[in-house]
Amino acid sequence: MSVVLDTALVPPADRAEYWHEAVSRTFIPLDVALLESEPAPATITSHSLGATQVSLVQAGPQRVERGAGLIARGGEDHLTLALQHRGTARLDQDGRQVELRPGTFAISDAGRPFAKELPEPFLFTAFHWPRSVGGVSEEDLRVLTATAFDTGDGTARLVAAYLECLSRSAGAMEPQPAAWLAATAFDLLAVLAHERRGRSVPEAPEAALATLARVKDHILRHLGDPGLSPERIAAAHHVSVRYLHKLFRFEGVTVARWIQRRRLEMSRRDLARPGAGRASVAAVAGRWGFVSASHFSRAFRAAYGVSPREWQACAGTGLTPAAVRLPPPGGEPGATGLPSGYGVAV
Repeated sequence: MSVVLDTALVPPADRAEYWHEAVSRTFIPLDVALLESEPAPATITSHSLGATQVSLVQAGPQRVERGAGLIARGGEDHLTLALQHRGTARLDQDGRQVELRPGTFAISDAGRPFAKELPEPFLFTAFHWPRSVGGVSEEDLRVLTATAFDTGDGTARLVAAYLECLSRSAGAMEPQPAAWLAATAFDLLAVLAHERRGRSVPEAPEAALATLARVKDHILRHLGDPGLSPERIAAAHHVSVRYLHKLFRFEGVTVARWIQRRRLEMSRRDLARPGAGRASVAAVAGRWGFVSASHFSRAFRAAYGVSPREWQACAGTGLTPAAVRLPPPGGEPGATGLPSGYGVAV
């Protein structure tokens, strides 16, 4: 299901106010100043891929800003990747200024002030997600934000091609596959950050990344199989187990650890589903490939700091994100909160 915001039927005199509200409601609180005397019609078409929102934005010249006052109003835990299709843009954040033209993309962090000016009619696709759902560290974010990535380059080209395909298919996908494919996009961004920092494997990075993306998609589609193993995964992709492990060294994690993180994430989401008919902890553990409830409980507590039953009970009370301290998906320490989204519900 898509959500479309369109100013075509709004009187020109009211479009600026309507557009300001539409942009802030779709993404995060922003100051928006239109740079044309009579605002042209503008549209935002949004879909959801799990916790990620994908929006196609088309409008006339404008400038958007986010300062400390707006950061205090909410949305500070979100990131936005804008893939430019038409027109140009200039993004300022963290003392850096980058120019975006068609075929480039950049990421902005809503937790720090930024400004973006689009001096001509434009079209871009925005991917908007809570930072807690992506496997990108704070250190890597400093490399990714306010940096222009040219899709003519190897790894950036692969990332952009994946994102474009994902955005074109967003309206036709079922919720679960959509969430899985969005998770793969975050993994590709992590690899891009690693490469930018000089940590990538030197040999054939583009081919290796393409194989890694296929492997991860295969894993996500077979998470519920308790027999999923590096040997079976390698055989399914006609590579050696040694090469499979080498692929996962792109982002500093073992195959088994990556599988466990994804299983824990899916279990955590299932346990938080509302309603009296929620499945038991043992049933959720079995659904996502854990061979025993006791092993699942130990792994869950190690990753999130609470037992599965404690997490399920907290999720059922409607506690605010600050009420429960949990690491983000993947088990890294230092984040808080129940799963949540922001912006337009799609």
